[in-house]
Amino acid sequence: MKLEHLQTTGSFKLRGATNAVLRLKDAERARGVVGVSTGNHGRGLAYAAHEAGVQCIICMSELVPSNKIEGVRSHGAEVLIVGRCQDDAQIEVDRLVEAEGMIMLPPFDYPDVIAGRGTLGLEILADCPGVETVLIPLSGGGLFAGVALALKSANPSIRVVGISMERGAAMIESQRAGKPIVVEELPTLADALGGGIGLNNRYTFDMVRSLADELITVTEREIANAVRHSYWSDRQVIEGSGSVGIAALLAGKISKPGICVSLITGCNLDMALHKRLIDGDVGDIADAAEGGVGAAEGGAENA
Repeated sequence: MKLEHLQTTGSFKLRGATNAVLRLKDAERARGVVGVSTGNHGRGLAYAAHEAGVQCIICMSELVPSNKIEGVRSHGAEVLIVGRCQDDAQIEVDRLVEAEGMIMLPPFDYPDVIAGRGTLGLEILADCPGVETVLIPLSGGGLFAGVALALKSANPSIRVVGISMERGAAMIESQRAGKPIVVEELPTLADALGGGIGLNNRYTFDMVRSLADELITVTEREIANAVRHSYWSDRQVIEGSGSVGIAALLAGKISKPGICVSLITGCNLDMALHKRLIDGDVGDIADAAEGGVGAAEGGAENA
């Protein structure tokens, strides 16, 4: 397991955000940065901007869990809640860029963000040179693109598998369609994997298409089981989106994994929900997510 949930902000996204902020010119830093997020990119960008002394605004939809909103605010960023999906929040980002001159740092489809996340691949190669299979949570594709490029550049025979949830897997549905498409965001335990990939996607759609050996999805119940398993077997507190690799392994969806590394990408989940999962309330919570019941009603976090 590559334990990225132990990063300062509880997620791998600190890597890409930090690289993007550090590469800004002084004049760009003075204008401030803005981004759209389902939670973890916003937290990473907020932290990186604060460390660099740069103003930061994060735009999020109403579906983002409250604990992730507060996590972004805790690092000094201003949060704007806009609309019911990430695309709605992106409209406000675009307005701030146009009206205020702020610098947009996207959550995935941006070279400096992709490159920063690719450092994960370099560390895997250094720590586990015999790796045969790498399981990567897949959303907008920034993590997958950076890590897969690093791995495949070093050893094309390494098998790279992108994994998402069944409910609202925008990148996987877009790959099946052969082009970026709009996919409805749905409540899911893997809320950090929610959101679209952008109809004008410039980098990650093509990189996923060219670098992925396999793309698979896992169910809400499989995600819930993985969160529970991670706690009782490995003593790790992992959010749903960070557990999809483990979910796929436990469900027998990865054939002949060999020497396998699973990226554990985040731990920013509601702890009351986590307690219910580890206590065995897996079925009810998975059913609530599939039925569209929010955290306040049924205990499942929204995307």
